Amino acid sequence: MTEKYFDLHIDGIGYLNRAREVSVRGGSFLAVDITALHGEASNPEKTRFDCRVSGSEAQGLIRRFMDPINDRGHLAGDGTTIRHKVLAGFRLGDLYPETFTYEKGDRAGQAGVSLKARLLRLEWVKIDGEMVYKAQRDEPEDQPGDAPKTEHTTQRGEHSEEELIGMLPTEVALSKDDPEFEAKKTALKQQGYRFDSITKVWRLHQVA
Repeated sequence: MTEKYFDLHIDGIGYLNRAREVSVRGGSFLAVDITALHGEASNPEKTRFDCRVSGSEAQGLIRRFMDPINDRGHLAGDGTTIRHKVLAGFRLGDLYPETFTYEKGDRAGQAGVSLKARLLRLEWVKIDGEMVYKAQRDEPEDQPGDAPKTEHTTQRGEHSEEELIGMLPTEVALSKDDPEFEAKKTALKQQGYRFDSITKVWRLHQVA
């Protein structure tokens, strides 16, 4: 008997940072930070995800581009610091918040929230604006009852940096009786949500 389950995926665009091997008891795993962009393209908001790289193809790509991802910058001839920027279209799964305590800086001793997820797939990768990887996929034939393809669906994950998207729900309701209320509220704020005191829901802030 096949068990049924629901997937929750996040598709978006963001910068790749801190690619590294994380040692754990009995082995290690590949991890990478993603600074996802969402909101108005001219002034996007940013949400950071700490990701375990799960997809085999994604693992190969992260290792392939590890040097530019981890580039800390170098001096140009005019004395300015240049750092490679690695932008990617991504798909995440199994998102969950994890609380931690700041150990340094102005917020030392305060609680924080880290958004954890699994990196399942990279749709494309650009380094300093140049496309260096684009996923190839075989398009299945349309089946009876399938929704017709549109420009939006066929071009998913191939937007330019100026066409930034955020694949997040518009509204989220929280209950103060939830034992993780404060952590979830902090995570929503980091994702760009604002509380609507009239409808009592958190709305994703978007500029018209």
